[in-house]
Amino acid sequence: MDIAALLAHPVWGALVRIIIPLAVLLLSIPFVILWERRLLGWMQDRIGPNRVGPHGLLQTIADGIKLFFKEEVIPRGVDRIIYTIAPGIAFLPAVTVFAAIPWGPNPDLTPVANTNIGVLYILAITGLGVYGTVLAGWASNNKYSLLGGLRSSAQLISYELAMGFSLAAVILSSGTLELPRVVAEQAGPLWGVVPWMHNWYILTPWGIVAGALFFVCMIAETNRAPFDLPEAESELVAGFHTEYSSMKFAVFFMGEYAMILTFVALYTVLFFGGWQPLPINLTYMGSFLAGGSFAWLGSVLKFLESSWIAGIWFLLKVFIGFSCFIWVRATLPRLRYDQLMALGWKVLLPMAAVNLWVVAIWLVFGWPAAILATLLVTIGFLWLQTFLAKTPEAPREVKLFDEAVPVQ
Repeated sequence: MDIAALLAHPVWGALVRIIIPLAVLLLSIPFVILWERRLLGWMQDRIGPNRVGPHGLLQTIADGIKLFFKEEVIPRGVDRIIYTIAPGIAFLPAVTVFAAIPWGPNPDLTPVANTNIGVLYILAITGLGVYGTVLAGWASNNKYSLLGGLRSSAQLISYELAMGFSLAAVILSSGTLELPRVVAEQAGPLWGVVPWMHNWYILTPWGIVAGALFFVCMIAETNRAPFDLPEAESELVAGFHTEYSSMKFAVFFMGEYAMILTFVALYTVLFFGGWQPLPINLTYMGSFLAGGSFAWLGSVLKFLESSWIAGIWFLLKVFIGFSCFIWVRATLPRLRYDQLMALGWKVLLPMAAVNLWVVAIWLVFGWPAAILATLLVTIGFLWLQTFLAKTPEAPREVKLFDEAVPVQ
């Protein structure tokens, strides 16, 4: 049985589609953890793990073995059923969402499930991840854990809306909810007029805004610094997983990194052309070299965009995106909780809504109308900020005590 017949088989083909992304996701987690620790060490001018194995390559595996054999401590007063299943609930959405992400052009091989509502499916499943965090905080019978779970739910509400509006801009522009078709739309000419460039959405005016907003929402969705308030060590010990140890803690840890990889893969599909290697159309460029003395170069360019190595380009983009997560963690300090809420409701959500409005105007009336609308909104926003800055605040009375307390 050849590969095409194997993939066409209803049972074996489904198993192959499931095993490949699941194996890549699970096997990548130890390496990205090691990469984060080494890259953070380099950024912070320290060594990082380098003892176990050559150049510290076996450090993450040693940590996993240690957690596997570590004694599990379950505090008194916990809800044992919810306490036990919460880590699995936190880990499951990452694997489930990854099944809907296409990593190559072969429809028989990827994605695992090509649903015609792929974007809505992803939004629905990623919203379930917060249940694991909230249930873990509530079932642990610990005030710090409970506060971490509540913070996670408030974060989700704040950033899911901005993320949804960012995705809506992509849906409007591509005209589809299917992720493979979103990638196919980005393979066309840039802005419809530049044939030697791919129309990656990150290269469009509205795509830059939507991509930046989606990236910030991704960091908040995965509880990563500077939005790691649900597990802030300086305030909540370890937050929602304070009372977890051994493999249950490891499952939370794996779920966080699996969700990061899943979101970065989704970001690659939505804004960076999926498995396309470069924004330059290599196939188009190679067609000009097909008949001359540089015919070999044209063949190389066409091969670079072929389906044979599409998965390698996709993994390379995911690796670069994950490195950006580490860069942000090493650069920015943790925000206060009120700053985080204000950023979500007062900055990201209005910007995402206005960006969606501009995309809708562009689709109906063209770029001149969209540019005019953008200028009007910008002028109105600046005027409003200036007006609010000039408005004097009413004096407030501050009473420390309702009644004077006599000193004995």
